[in-house]
Amino acid sequence: MQDPFYTKEKKRKPAGSMLAADAWLDSSLYEFWQALGRFYTRYQDFMSRFHVSGIKRFFVEILSDAFTFGAIGCVLMTALALPAFDIIDRGAFNKAEDYSVIFLDRFGNEIGRRGIRSDDSVALDQMPDYLIKATLATEDRRFYEHFGIDVVGTLRALASNAQGDASTQGGSSLTQQLAKNMFLTAERTLERKIVEAFLAVWLEWHYSKDQILKLYFDRAYMGGGNFGVTAAADFYFGKRVQDINLAEAVMLAGMFKAPTRYAPHVDLAAARGRANLVLTNLVASGFLTEGQVTAARRHPAAPVDRTADLNSPNYFLDYAFEEAKRLIDETDAPGNNFIVRTTIDTTLQAYAEEAINSVIREQGVQYRVDQGAMVVTDTEGAIRAMVGGTDYAKSQFNRTIVSSRQPGSAYKPFVYAEAFEQLGLKPSDTISDRPVCIGDWCPQNYGRSYRGQTTLLSAFASSINTVPVTLSIKTGRDSIAELSYRMGLRAEYPVTRSLALGVASVSVLDMTSSYAVFANHGLKTPAYGLTRMTTLTDQLIWEHDADEVKPRVLSEQTVAYMNQMMRAVVTSGTGTRAQVEGVPTLGKTGTTTSYRDAWFAGFTGNYVAAVWLGNDDYRPTNTLTGGLLPTVAWQKFMAYAHTNIEVKPVFGIDFVPPAPIIADADLDALDELAAERPPSLKPAAARKLLDLATRFETVLANNSGPGETASTAPPAGAATGL
Repeated sequence: MQDPFYTKEKKRKPAGSMLAADAWLDSSLYEFWQALGRFYTRYQDFMSRFHVSGIKRFFVEILSDAFTFGAIGCVLMTALALPAFDIIDRGAFNKAEDYSVIFLDRFGNEIGRRGIRSDDSVALDQMPDYLIKATLATEDRRFYEHFGIDVVGTLRALASNAQGDASTQGGSSLTQQLAKNMFLTAERTLERKIVEAFLAVWLEWHYSKDQILKLYFDRAYMGGGNFGVTAAADFYFGKRVQDINLAEAVMLAGMFKAPTRYAPHVDLAAARGRANLVLTNLVASGFLTEGQVTAARRHPAAPVDRTADLNSPNYFLDYAFEEAKRLIDETDAPGNNFIVRTTIDTTLQAYAEEAINSVIREQGVQYRVDQGAMVVTDTEGAIRAMVGGTDYAKSQFNRTIVSSRQPGSAYKPFVYAEAFEQLGLKPSDTISDRPVCIGDWCPQNYGRSYRGQTTLLSAFASSINTVPVTLSIKTGRDSIAELSYRMGLRAEYPVTRSLALGVASVSVLDMTSSYAVFANHGLKTPAYGLTRMTTLTDQLIWEHDADEVKPRVLSEQTVAYMNQMMRAVVTSGTGTRAQVEGVPTLGKTGTTTSYRDAWFAGFTGNYVAAVWLGNDDYRPTNTLTGGLLPTVAWQKFMAYAHTNIEVKPVFGIDFVPPAPIIADADLDALDELAAERPPSLKPAAARKLLDLATRFETVLANNSGPGETASTAPPAGAATGL
């Protein structure tokens, strides 16, 4: 029997191994710290040899901090210079505004230029010595002494800027300016200046001083679209750069700093003042004496007259230049210089400008409207005139190509055309003019009254609002928007309940293209302004395909119906001011909410035109409607444009134009004549002749005695017929 109080004792393991491990760890740590202490002591003994005190310690601390910050600066500069290394590795040279384009009108006469004017054909040793000296005296006097960065000049410029002094010399060396022109943008940042400095040094390492100076003269922008002194000399003075005199040379040298400010065709007084400073620099730098520059001071340079450029169709040229650049990119055309033949007719352009400017000049204040735009095409889409505003010199904003205006009732032809296409209606069909609502939106007519039963033709001519809204409910608004896109509108707009009343964003150019569909038997007729593009050596790059098959957008039946309705607008509706005697005119007026936009778009058998009047800041006009000034301007143009030409009929319109009177002529000789527009009397000339006729009548009336009559005076009708 086991003892209940007996407990078996467990055998204890020997603790010797654990104690040994603990002892080893302690001893190892002790020996490590002892060794570390001995190493530190030896290090202190070694470094004590370099210990300095007193004044020596001050200089050592300064040098130590200088080396530290210098190392940090070198790392930072290297990091900032990486873009410069990348630019050099890729050879990413700036393109000098890419292209130079000479534009011709439809008859082959030059009407203007856009893009660059560049010429690098003149060697440095052929350029006038005083041009080189004037440039160096003003831009970089130590050009042949520094390594790409003029440290002295930079410090001087910094000091001048700190004192608020407007120095005539900049801080950047000529090589730095060339680096900026060749590789960089004009942004003013520290990073760009550092990259510019690295690139300047690189240029100095790889090119001689004369090569750098030649590149600078060829690539510097000189204002007016000119790159290089050779092109600038021809543009401003009509001379070869080899033939310019001292006064002209210093004026060119003065433009390097700010070409847009000191260009003589922009501000002649500023250009001459700057040229006088350059003459002073020439004397101060020792290149010339005061006696040598006296003649240039007394007789400053006079640039050639560039007023013809101001009279060019500049809004159209801006549009044509963008189109030309697009075609150049698409065709991958070689070179940078091109000649482009356009569709513009300078006579019609003058008529269009006169029509817009005259109505705003005469009645703009009354209706509180100060801007207008107009696009004219032939019935095939060729742009004959483009007026993007009242004064290009004051505003280069082209109001014909920006889709930011609502057309109002001028949009209604899309609604009615879709109804004719989809619902099988015709102009004589009746419809109820009554209140109509889409949700909580209930449009009203202009006079806030309703006619009851009315024909579609009458509703369209009178611009009733409820009828197109009713039609849009039947056809669907999406299909109306799709038709407008097919006809010529390019800017997308939201399809809302008020779409039938013209709540959409359109441009004058697109409205003209859309109405051209009605003038061209229902075929899509996009407006175009270019017909041919070649290089300067007459290598063909692109040509408009006049025989291209146009897709049909509307049936001929719908076109006939719509033309009848738009004819009614002019004969008995809101556009009666658009009537031109002896010419079948058609169109539609448009007015937007708060009278912010006023339109008239229409056509004849010869031309299509859309007119917009309004204000750039969307300020409401003084109750200006489309049937007032826009229609008057449109009528003025069409009356001018249809003089001395054959008046063509309009499809679907029962109108017989008067037969032209043709004088006897040698038909064989006529066949040999080149195609050109018949001579037409411009509006300004007509006004002068009318004024002259009035003066003749007054003089004759005053000179008539008691027994005489004024029957010898020219009849008033003769003057009016002009």
